[in-house]
Amino acid sequence: MPAPIPYWRLSSFYFWYYAALGGFTPYFAQWLHDRGQDAMAISLIFGLWYGTRILAPMSWNALAARSPHPMRWLRSGAALTLLCFSAFLFANGFLALAAVMACFSFFCNAILPQFETLTLDTLHGRRENYGRIRLWGSIGFIAATLAFGWLIKRHGSVGLPLWMLPLYALTAIAAFANHAPPEGLHPHEAAPRGWAALKRPDVLLFLAVAMLMQIGFGPYYVFFTLHLGEHGHGADTIGLLWSLGVLAEIGIFLIAPSLLRRHSSLKLWQICLGLTVLRWAATALIPGSLPAMFALQLLHAASFGVFHACAMQLISAYFPGKQMAQGQALLYAASSGIGGVLGALFAGIAWKAGGGMACFGFGALATLAGLLLALRLRLPASHTSQRPA
Repeated sequence: MPAPIPYWRLSSFYFWYYAALGGFTPYFAQWLHDRGQDAMAISLIFGLWYGTRILAPMSWNALAARSPHPMRWLRSGAALTLLCFSAFLFANGFLALAAVMACFSFFCNAILPQFETLTLDTLHGRRENYGRIRLWGSIGFIAATLAFGWLIKRHGSVGLPLWMLPLYALTAIAAFANHAPPEGLHPHEAAPRGWAALKRPDVLLFLAVAMLMQIGFGPYYVFFTLHLGEHGHGADTIGLLWSLGVLAEIGIFLIAPSLLRRHSSLKLWQICLGLTVLRWAATALIPGSLPAMFALQLLHAASFGVFHACAMQLISAYFPGKQMAQGQALLYAASSGIGGVLGALFAGIAWKAGGGMACFGFGALATLAGLLLALRLRLPASHTSQRPA
């Protein structure tokens, strides 16, 4: 008989990790702003959050893979995340805040892929259960976003790091509570190098589209809260809007397999880009309309949910077989890494030049560039006649 799935131990890590992100992603820019940092400083500090995604997961996993005790790396990374984040309680000035962000974000971005490996190895042969475990991460994000919105409305943002600290402490506790499966954590089988695929124009086009989509998200991740606050929306309303986007994401993930079986992943990808152009353009032009903002947040189902699901389908076409792991690394580096850094930096430049309208207008233009490239994209010949599974 297979060993029982440690459902609650695994789920608890996702819940607390993403609950902490539910306080960080919507409100940390507001905290930095209230600490006297201008738009460019906020963008540079957030650029470090995205920049560490290029290096941290690969380097930390490489160290863990060579270790006879890989769980120690996961646990130490979670503990160091807590320790580094606590330094925000004392950091003052741009340089100190940037230094703390660099250290904190390195460890925070390093441990999630390692825990994903632990979850999939634990579920070996029963990976259809992954979704109901990972779902608790989205629940944690929504719960924290709503709670912090309520707190900030009543007490301001000054206490944000102190309020978030218990969430990272509970994340560390959850990491220590989990154990490697009986057969141990096994590094994935070495795959042939996928770098040769970068010589193919269609692969470069695919990665460029993913990067431009992420650049377009820069204004949303860094300045959405500030943009809505400047147009009269309270912190609790803003928290509700962030939560609505995550709820739309959860809902679309539940039906994405059926959607992808019936439609071309490339066509859906292009449609998602088009809808996201409209989303950012409308966010730039009518941020004061609460009904419009609620409707636009529902488009997160396409901008993130369907777009991400299609990207996972497309990567198997451009990086077949054992090249897929290399393709995943390249996609993560190009989109969340390089795209995240450039999106945060250019969003700050646009905000300083013309406020929220210029900032989200830039997001719409970056996404439009991605759409124009995606319309030129073609699947490899071996996949053109296949429907996504």
